[in-house]
Amino acid sequence: MVANRHLPAAPRGPAGGARGAELGGPPPAAALAGSPQKLAEMLSSQYGLNVFVAGLLLMFAWAVHAVGVGKGHLLSFLITLMLIQLLWMLWYVGRSYAQRRLIREKDTHAGARWLRGSITLFAAITIVLGCFKIGYFVGFAECLSATEGVFPVAHSIHTLSQVYFLWGHAKDIIQSFKTLERFGLIHSVFTNLLLWANGVLNESKHQLNEHKERLMTLGFGNITIVLDDHSPECNCTSTALCSVISQGIYYLYPFNIEYHILASTMFYVLWKNIGRKVESHPHPKIQFRFHGVMMGTAVGLTVLAITIGVVAVYLIQIGRSKTKSESALIMFYIYATASLMLMVVAGLTGVWIYRTQETVLDESKNPARKLDSDLLIGTASGSWLISWGSILAIICAEEHPAYTWYNLPYSILAILEKYIQNLFIIESIHRKPERYNEDIRTLRVMAICSRNPAPLTPSCQKNGGTGDAASNSRELSHVLNGSVCLRESREQNQENNPGADGSPSSLPTNTKRKILRNIAAFLFLCNISLWIPPAFGCRPEYDNGLEEIVFGFEPWIIVVNLAMPFSIFYRMHSAASLFEVYCKT
Repeated sequence: MVANRHLPAAPRGPAGGARGAELGGPPPAAALAGSPQKLAEMLSSQYGLNVFVAGLLLMFAWAVHAVGVGKGHLLSFLITLMLIQLLWMLWYVGRSYAQRRLIREKDTHAGARWLRGSITLFAAITIVLGCFKIGYFVGFAECLSATEGVFPVAHSIHTLSQVYFLWGHAKDIIQSFKTLERFGLIHSVFTNLLLWANGVLNESKHQLNEHKERLMTLGFGNITIVLDDHSPECNCTSTALCSVISQGIYYLYPFNIEYHILASTMFYVLWKNIGRKVESHPHPKIQFRFHGVMMGTAVGLTVLAITIGVVAVYLIQIGRSKTKSESALIMFYIYATASLMLMVVAGLTGVWIYRTQETVLDESKNPARKLDSDLLIGTASGSWLISWGSILAIICAEEHPAYTWYNLPYSILAILEKYIQNLFIIESIHRKPERYNEDIRTLRVMAICSRNPAPLTPSCQKNGGTGDAASNSRELSHVLNGSVCLRESREQNQENNPGADGSPSSLPTNTKRKILRNIAAFLFLCNISLWIPPAFGCRPEYDNGLEEIVFGFEPWIIVVNLAMPFSIFYRMHSAASLFEVYCKT
């Protein structure tokens, strides 16, 4: 025992681990712990991708009328995926209930209340859509397969169960059964993505048929109109009722599409959080406040009201005649260009304030925030693809109708606006809330001032310096020369005299906060406004016909059908991110 005391201590840290490996000892514990998790993550992601690819191929086969592939095969595949997810969610909820007394780690950034509220609203509309589909099946029961009646019922049950699961477990950080949970969660992610793709496919086919029917009114007679129709081959038992249901279904599809993409992102955050170690410091609670945003809200609501009017007029005018169609296109481009210009100015102002504002950056690991940033940039590429296609078509076209020169500034601003808005949102979500910044500043001042024997300045006393540190001495300037207390005093003097210089850093903190909140409220309402036109059939990319002449009808339609869903989702995701920015500011 005595001899053992004189043995050299075992090496620690990275060097020690490397030395142990060189001597043939066991590898570091971190490597052993990390390897199975990475392996499970890789295996589960490959499983999910294979499920997704198989589903997409089945959808493609149905869309192109492949021999031997009917809609019943596609729906049977989707029903099977939903049933597997339901079984996994039941197992997870049951196990969580049995272990309810255990203390579980939570990710405070994931599953915010406003996000769960949004998914609940979209889920309710999705269930209404399911009821419409059941009514449609009843009307055409003679010639529809049984799966078309089973699917909306299974989808409604799946929707209710999924919303219940996300309300109760969206913040969970799973530390047990991690491999099994990875497969269950990634299965849920790609099941929702396939249901999203199915909704996009059905809605796009409907929009394309309407586009083909009215394209001839613009004078493009060289385009052959062949409707890609999957309508039933029998007559409805109640023609008027089936017509209303058919039209209602396609007006509800945008909400169903948003529901599934939101659900898939929430499940993805859960998947990324498996086995994660959460930082122990608490995060400030984000609250919704409506005070001081009258300007941004009023302008945003004005844009929203104009949007509804423009969409109504557009849908009435387009396809009536060539003159009315061109007038509708010009009206839309003027409206959209003005809206985008306002959004560019607002975004630039917000970025300018953030760049000149001294705030604490949040550099902690946050899967939810990283996903938000990636989705903003990734989905914006859909709109950029369409906009660059329009710009190229305008440049290369031999003939330029009157609406062409309104389309050019609209396309350029669509690219610029998303670039600036993404920068504004990413700048915002990577900063601590203002209350947190003020608390850090106060603690810093108290800590430094309390280490000095000199008395506190009024600034330090205002920031909370009390007790012995405030009564030990009566001299301050020569001892606290250039210290934080004097700097805080200068900052407060600048806030009390904002006209000292022209920089935005001289503005009072409350004024900057109010400007940023007005910008966030305005951009939030504008993104809701710009989500409405493409979601409900106002799509000039289809109707102006110029791009179809330059690129060809089928290539341009493929580009629009691939890019448009991402463009629509971008607007809704931007609105959600801006709502979070508003609550944090």
